[in-house]
Amino acid sequence: MDFANLASQLNAGTILPEGIVIVTLLGVLIVDLILGRTSSRWIGYLAIAGLLASVVALLFEWENINPISFGGAFNGDDLSIVFRALIALTAAVTILMSIRYIEQSGTALAEFIAILLTATLGGMFLSGASELVMIFISLECLSISSYLLTGYTKRDPRSNEAALKYLLIGASSTAVFLYGVSLLYGLSGGETELSAIASEIAISGFGQSLGLVIALVFVIAGIGFKISAAPFHQWTPDVYEGAPTPVIAFLSVGSKAAGFALAIRLLTTAFPLVADEWKFVFTALAVLSMILGNVVALAQTSMKRMLAYSSIGQAGFVMIGLVAGTQAGYASMVFYLLVYLFMNLCGFTCVILFSLRTGTDQIVEYSGLYHKDPLLTLGLSISLLSLGGIPPLAGFFGKIYLFWAGWQAGLYWLVLLGLVTTVVSIYYYIRVVRMMVVKETHEMSEVVKNYPEVSWNLPGYRPLQVGLIATLVATSIAGILSNPIFTLANNSIAHTSILQPTAVVTTQVSAMNNQ
Repeated sequence: MDFANLASQLNAGTILPEGIVIVTLLGVLIVDLILGRTSSRWIGYLAIAGLLASVVALLFEWENINPISFGGAFNGDDLSIVFRALIALTAAVTILMSIRYIEQSGTALAEFIAILLTATLGGMFLSGASELVMIFISLECLSISSYLLTGYTKRDPRSNEAALKYLLIGASSTAVFLYGVSLLYGLSGGETELSAIASEIAISGFGQSLGLVIALVFVIAGIGFKISAAPFHQWTPDVYEGAPTPVIAFLSVGSKAAGFALAIRLLTTAFPLVADEWKFVFTALAVLSMILGNVVALAQTSMKRMLAYSSIGQAGFVMIGLVAGTQAGYASMVFYLLVYLFMNLCGFTCVILFSLRTGTDQIVEYSGLYHKDPLLTLGLSISLLSLGGIPPLAGFFGKIYLFWAGWQAGLYWLVLLGLVTTVVSIYYYIRVVRMMVVKETHEMSEVVKNYPEVSWNLPGYRPLQVGLIATLVATSIAGILSNPIFTLANNSIAHTSILQPTAVVTTQVSAMNNQ
């Protein structure tokens, strides 16, 4: 093979955004090695600049006529571009909220950012991976980095406990997922590319075999862990409570987005012959997640644990679009994850600010906060109301698009359950808002009474202010701009060949013609 053919097969320009993140990662490590602790004041901005440059590079790849690279191992189509940009933006906002938090914990900032960028790389590659080895390596890159980030504050026993629990459950889920993809490899006769696996299984007549069903169940178990869907959610509450708050902010959006990107690509490409079966399983997961996440959140006293169960419920809502399996369903998933990025990270930024100033995250301690910190109260109120789906905020339109896509697909009772659990979720979100806003001065908690004077000039607080205002503005105007954002989401699905109805039919017809 000559060099020209090799270069055309590699098509390495497709991963230019990931290349920028790799260069940024190396730059962070080199700068920290040369300058030491003195670089911590601006090393975070270097990482954010690299991530934003990566997002810009992704924009230039939109509607790429040749998205396949590395011999079919990576697909840089528009679907992957949206998810890769979402993960990179999540990492950028996470770094903004991490600088002060990590400095106050007494640990090194450069190493934290380096591990976070590694997790970002894993998520970005996972969003476009279309080959089994690529999927597994990307998944492990994201998972191992997440374990390290969870236990990063080594002096905190809760962080160590959360990391150990996350590691044990995560390793088990990875083993189950790996066994599932190894069954796929065997059933397809040694194929690793997802489209080739589907074709070979159809040709071999294993389309309705028990082995393919077992592989499907194991693969869904691994995906369910990444998106924290019930009953694979056992790690979520403890990890959310014990891990550093910026880490769970990244996991709640970045890791979840990567998991849904993997679910869409793997299930639609490798399992088209058992589509009814995997839709049935995800219907059950959606039901369990919406009921358990929203009902158990009612009883939580810790803000971080409440947001943990909230994220389980949110995963249930997003799965409605996956179960619908239509272009509108996938587009509504992408739209909801895009707005979920801003409203969820806005909420976590407020939780970090409150914990840095008071040292607690108990919900009752937020009583009367409006009198002492109006900006933080506004940010947390807008984000919680948006998560609950209150109009005219972004979360309302996200849920409307998801429920409408499910209704069009005939998922009537699943949509009705989603509406009921949304009403339940509004209760525990508004409870926090009411506690902050309605309480009078004499009803303030002791923590709020002793609330320090709000100052953004303290070291590390300026990035938090930038992150809070940016996510608050994005959450506020995303509802107004919901139509162009949904158009973007819809175009990302319309320009992705694997999600077109003709793609599955073509695969099955070609397989039958080869028999």
